[in-house]
Amino acid sequence: MTITADANRELAALPVTIQRRVGDVVIRLQDWPTVSGAKALRGNLADHFRIRTVDYRIVFKPSADGSVIRIWKIGNRKDVYLD
Repeated sequence: MTITADANRELAALPVTIQRRVGDVVIRLQDWPTVSGAKALRGNLADHFRIRTVDYRIVFKPSADGSVIRIWKIGNRKDVYLD
């Protein structure tokens, strides 16, 4: 599992309670592809997935064989998809 520098900065800017929840979700992602709650994205992000915790989303892209998960965006649901 890899986390981009941008995602690390976004995570560090979140409240500590949300950071813990995100950490729990990241641990769950290690069970990919059997993790529950992940949803495929569409449009420009068609090869990406998102998983949520409260009002926050973790956007990630699994490798073709599913062995590596790259987390590239962590943020509030209202603006995580804007870039």
